[in-house]
Formats: sequence, structure tokens, C-alpha cells
Amino acid sequence: MPDPVYLDNAATTPVDPRVLEAMLPHLGATRGNPSSLHARGVAAREAVEAARGHVAALLGASPEEIFFTAGGTEADNVAVFGLARAADPGKRHAVVSGVEHAAVREAARRLEAEGFEVSWVGVDEYGLVDPAEFAAALRPDTALASVVWANNEIGTVQPVRELADACARRGIPFHTDAVQAAGRLSLDVREAAVSTLAISGHKIYGPQGVGALYVRGGTDIEPVVFGGGQEQGLRSGTENVAGIAGLGEAARLAREELGERVRHEAALRDRVISGVRGLPDVELNGHPELRLSNNAHFTVRGVGAESLVLVLDSLGYAIGSGSACSGGGHQASGVLLALGRDEQDALSAARITVGKDNTAGEVDGFLEAFAGAVGRLRELSPVYAG
Repeated sequence: MPDPVYLDNAATTPVDPRVLEAMLPHLGATRGNPSSLHARGVAAREAVEAARGHVAALLGASPEEIFFTAGGTEADNVAVFGLARAADPGKRHAVVSGVEHAAVREAARRLEAEGFEVSWVGVDEYGLVDPAEFAAALRPDTALASVVWANNEIGTVQPVRELADACARRGIPFHTDAVQAAGRLSLDVREAAVSTLAISGHKIYGPQGVGALYVRGGTDIEPVVFGGGQEQGLRSGTENVAGIAGLGEAARLAREELGERVRHEAALRDRVISGVRGLPDVELNGHPELRLSNNAHFTVRGVGAESLVLVLDSLGYAIGSGSACSGGGHQASGVLLALGRDEQDALSAARITVGKDNTAGEVDGFLEAFAGAVGRLRELSPVYAG
């Protein structure tokens, strides 16, 4: 039986064999603690610092501006809480978009519970933040603002450079979750005035459980994890050397192969969009042009998202139904609700995200299976009037 075709790369990407090779020396019996002074410790420290350099190069940053974390969620949390706690006591306001990843959204809600006022900036029907509306929400008491660089569900790419500039002109720290954008967009922080930026290893063909936070030099930020003072005191705890080495190699490859990957993914993405939009009662979600190279997201009316995922899985195709970072039962997508979709449409979403190793033949097979699965489920639907 052939291997299933994996089309859920926004949830997690397979580990590149070259990344695994970079990790293996730090998983065996000779591994060391990078804080130790002996030879094994020195070797571990060298691996961490080499990876820091690769991540910095991917972002156009300096190595001392890169801090390793346990993933994108922790990086987002360190940024949101760290910027808020470092702000002047009179600044108890934050500006956050209505389509943030849960890592930022829930952190902002926690700030609200702690007495912050949060202005939730809406989006248009494509999921785009209006720069004028965003700028109007900024106030003298704003401690921080945050807008995701590219949405993890619908793939819409935000005008982050313009938004960050609006904050920079007023001296307001600006954070962006770039977990989905890394490896697919140019994230040169020399051209974007972001204060902090989060990435994750397992979205760029690296390991799970490791991420990084960029903190622009001179940015005031407080630690939220305390201990032995690793990562310049911002994120204490013994570094995950194998994971960091893997993230570093993944970042190096993402930088070197960016153009090739984007061209390949965009061609497959457009093939998916063209094929799926040929079906009746299907609507593309997200911006038609300002979207990630790998993302195709649809509302498929008359079909439950979970049922569609399970039927396609039985046919050998793995897709997503929204954010893979939400625990518990399936709920209506808050992102789609923010776009103005009704709850039923928000429960009928399919997210197909291609990767660098997918092929046109796999996409063609998927499109045939997708059409068949949608037809079967609509026949069983008591409410679909197709």
C-alpha cells in the first residue's frame, strides 16, 4: 500500500533528512550541556551558537538578537508578556489583530484578565488588517501591538512592514508571529521595524519542540521563565541542543532554498485552488493574491470539516480543517468568524497546505479524491440542498 499523501504542512512539516543528520550527534551518549566547561560542553555550546547564526541569517538579524525557546507558542508568550511587563506602569493598553494565532490571542486575553485594555483590530473579508484602522487604535498608553505576519489558517499575508512602521514612529513595540511565514516570505528585520518576531522549527522542516524569538537590540523585554540565566537570562533552562541544531540547519536550508521552494509550492497551491474551486458551493478563504505560497483554504458547504478530513484520510490524503494548535473538540473557526462567515460555514473549512516534497501527481490524485469525498458527504447531509 502506498504511503499516504501528506497535505497538512501548516500543521507540521516532515523533518528534512539533512536536519535529522545535524541533530543526531547531539542525541547520543557523547552529548554535553552547553553550560559545562569541558570538551563535551564546549561542543554543545558551539552547536547552539552555530544554529543561532543560521537563524539570525534567515531573519537578517544579529546572532545576539536570537533567543531559543521550546516552540512558537513559547516565543509568542515571551514576547507578549515580556513586552507588557517591561512597559512603563502607565501603559496598560495593547493592540492585537482579530486573527492572531492562539498563542498570541490567549496571551492577550490573559493581559486583559490582569487589567490591560486590549483593542482588537478587525479584518476585511480577506483577513487583512487595515493599516489606517490599526494606526488609529494606537494610543499614548499602548504598551505593545501584535499582528501575525501570515495567518496560520487562511494564509493571508499582512502588511507587517507598514504596521510596524506605524508603531516605530510612536515608539511602541511591535510583535509578529512569523511561524507560518518563515521559509516562505522574506523576513528581513532590517527592512521591517518589528521589535520581536517568533518562529518555530517544525514549520520549516525542522524538529518539533523548538523555536526562536528575535528581539531587536535595545528593546525592553522582561523574562517570563526564570532559572539559571541561559539565553541571556530571557529564557532560562538547559538548551535543547539537538533541537536547536536541527532548527539551525532547517533555517540554513530555508534561506538557501527559499526561492525554489516558493515557486514549487505556489504552482501546486494554484493547482489545488483551480481544481477545488471547480466544485459547486466552494469558496476560497483568504486573500486571492496576498497569501502564503503553500496555503489553499476553502469553505465547503454541506460538508462537516471533521468528516471531510476523516474520509480523505481513509483514502490516503492528510489535510487540515483549521488550526492544528487548538485542543479539545472541533469548534467554529474564530478566524472565519472574524472574516464575517457564519458559524455553519466556519465549521465547514478545509485547509490544504502543500510542501516542498509534494508533486503535481499527488495533487491531481488528491483533487479526484476530494471531489468524490465531498460528493459522498453531501449525499449523506440532511441539510445540504445541492
